[in-house]
Amino acid sequence: MDFKTHFGSLKKSARATLAERCETSVGFLVQVAYGHRRAGESLCINIERETNGAVRCEDLRPDVDWAFLRGTSKSKSKSNKAA
Repeated sequence: MDFKTHFGSLKKSARATLAERCETSVGFLVQVAYGHRRAGESLCINIERETNGAVRCEDLRPDVDWAFLRGTSKSKSKSNKAA
C-alpha cells in the first residue's frame, strides 16, 4: 500500500502515535505522504515496522536497493578468488 493512502486512513491520534514510534513529527510524515519530502532509509524502516508491513520500504524509496539489504537480490558479480 502506498504511504499516502495508509496515512490518510489513520485518525489524528493514530498519526501522532505513528510519528512518535517512527521518531519524527506528524508534519514530516504529511510531507513524505504527499511527496514534498523524501523519507530517509531509517525512517522507511521505521514506517514499515510500525505499519506491520502495510507500507514497505520499496514503496517509500524505490531508489534504494532494498532487495540487497534484505538478502533477496542476486549478486551482480561473483567474488574473485585468489590464484
